[in-house]
Amino acid sequence: MTKTDTAGGISIHAVDISRGVPADGLAVRLYRIESDRIQIAAGTCGAAGALQHPVADGAGVTRGIYEVEFDVARYYRDDGLLLPDPSFLETAVCRFGIDRVTEHFHLPFKFTPWGFSLFRGGA
Repeated sequence: MTKTDTAGGISIHAVDISRGVPADGLAVRLYRIESDRIQIAAGTCGAAGALQHPVADGAGVTRGIYEVEFDVARYYRDDGLLLPDPSFLETAVCRFGIDRVTEHFHLPFKFTPWGFSLFRGGA
């Protein structure tokens, strides 16, 4: 990147499609993969299902490989849903790459206790 280029950022929006609601309280961690995994964002999704973090505006985002983790089983257990132990989907993980760092990468995460969908949206 040149001095005039700015990273487009990585935004995350999660929806519990088993109940049709935003995933308020879902824990999320985002890592950049280099020689080690470097955590660049962590938090919980808010009432609208979005992770509010400076990474959405480009903070810490460079060209490279990333990995995002969603604590699906903990989200459901914290809400009182009885799940097997271990559950089918404890933590959903997706590894993705960013080549054009000036573009924004939106990650819509749709999930149930039994599966998930994650893709690049809003390109």
